[in-house]
Amino acid sequence: MKRSPELEKLGDFTTTIRVLPIAGLAIVIGLVGACVALALLRLIGFFTNLFYYQRLGSALVSPAGNHMGWWAVLVPVAGGLIIGLMARYGSERIRGHGIPEALESILIGGSKVQPRLAILKPLSAALSIGTGGPFGAEGPIIMTGGAFGSMIAQFFHLTSAERKTLLVAGAAAGMSATFAAPLSAILLAVELLLFEWKPRSLIPVALASATAGAARRYLIGLGPLFPTPPHPVFIGPAGLMGCVICGVLAGALSALLTGAVYAAEDAFAKLPIHWMWWPAIGGLAIGLGGMIFPQALGVGYDTIGSLLQGNGALGLLLGILLVKSTIWAVSLGSGTSGGVLAPLLMMGGALGGLEASFLPAAGAGFWPLVSMGAILGGTMRSPLTGIVFAIELTHDVNMILPLIVAAVIAHTFTVLVLKRSILTEKVARRGFHLSREYSVDPLEALFVREVMRTRLIAFEASGSVDEARRLLKNGHPARGQHLYPVIDADRRLSGVITRKDLAAYSGERTLMSDVARGSPVVAVADEPLRTAVYRMAETGCTRMPVVDSYEERRIVGMVSSEDLLGAHSRNLAEERSRERVLRIRLPFRGARESTPATK
Repeated sequence: MKRSPELEKLGDFTTTIRVLPIAGLAIVIGLVGACVALALLRLIGFFTNLFYYQRLGSALVSPAGNHMGWWAVLVPVAGGLIIGLMARYGSERIRGHGIPEALESILIGGSKVQPRLAILKPLSAALSIGTGGPFGAEGPIIMTGGAFGSMIAQFFHLTSAERKTLLVAGAAAGMSATFAAPLSAILLAVELLLFEWKPRSLIPVALASATAGAARRYLIGLGPLFPTPPHPVFIGPAGLMGCVICGVLAGALSALLTGAVYAAEDAFAKLPIHWMWWPAIGGLAIGLGGMIFPQALGVGYDTIGSLLQGNGALGLLLGILLVKSTIWAVSLGSGTSGGVLAPLLMMGGALGGLEASFLPAAGAGFWPLVSMGAILGGTMRSPLTGIVFAIELTHDVNMILPLIVAAVIAHTFTVLVLKRSILTEKVARRGFHLSREYSVDPLEALFVREVMRTRLIAFEASGSVDEARRLLKNGHPARGQHLYPVIDADRRLSGVITRKDLAAYSGERTLMSDVARGSPVVAVADEPLRTAVYRMAETGCTRMPVVDSYEERRIVGMVSSEDLLGAHSRNLAEERSRERVLRIRLPFRGARESTPATK
């Protein structure tokens, strides 16, 4: 059967050659993102050396080894004061852990980021972490990379969707360079920032991430960030059941941590002081926590590496789960600047260290690594990112199966228990709802021919206006029709006329061809409904004649906005209506019932 020209034009994807110049810009942004990641890491090292060791240097060191005594309590307070001033008089958008701010820029800002944010965000994040903040660098680098991507995009004549792509490309480049995890950066971009899976955005983002990952080799060095001893390829049913337990516990911890962060934010909101002072109060909590458990300060990459080597003593594990998690939630709720990935990795690793005491033995660092991936899948609601991220950080491909089980179970737990994640809750609190489910729109899967009305009134161009009015007055069965096609002898569409137009004209000699509106907006039977919806939005027409093709223009039906809503109704019915399609029939059941009883 010959297909219509409209069907021939349709393809799997809607991407055009426009993706090539956007991809070229994304490669440049990838290089910039790698440089920005290096600069942020050096800034963190600089502030840590300056505040805790009173020396100049940019190497990453842990604040835990300082010899300042009780004076160290004041270091995070000072950092919080400076960040509060920067937020008040510089940009309030430096507050928070970066990803919600990137989401906000995409959702309501047209993917436009202020240039000053590209400077203030990494500076505030480096200051926060360098003065002991229990955060990671990934959230700020995502926001900073996105800011540079948006800035570069704003120099060119681009659409909002193209700016979004380049903003996300910068964010992915920053994460790729920071963690030597280019694939995880792409998945994070798709699961959290893009809100779509289309070549027009995936290609530039992937190229930016790959470029930053390659540049890291020359700027920072190769991965993995946390090498681990090899683990077994298969751990048996008992081990997999242990992964299920690990996933449930990680999901519970994810829900607890999410609740703690926003409980702290709510508590700060009740204070009778300006929010500018909140980071200093959060800094006080950091300083006191650091006196109790010094390893809670800073990024903690060394501690994460120790956990993955299986060197987690009970005191270290409890210190992370009790002290680190508390000061992290309090300080993040105070509105200071810092990321969430590294702290979640540390807390997940500590949980896995405790689980190793009662779950089947599978090698050093096995359960900490499984729990790290699970807590990312649960807390960030990004299970694929959590799985791949854990593998890229360690290069331990044997962990794929355990990570899939644990991360998906944790994701299931938090999806059922929490309405929103730690990342989207902040966006929701500012009055915006974000749906993170990906599915085929029914408007893409259905065609105009499937919903159009074929019972309609069409007037001949050679007929008179009075004849048309008499026909309508006598009550034609096509009720609810307000737009009428005007056709020639071969049923080709020549124009349209409305009820109002008919009422304005009269006379046996007034022909329909004289009063009909020419060049009407039409739909084609073989077009997807989305095309028709876009045409309605662009033209303001809520009713359109349907023709067989643009060339022949033979009338075959009418479509309206109500018909398009019917497509969504059909989709809802498919999701909600339950029916049993196959039934189990016992053999000879009817025969037994019909057989007379014997004595």
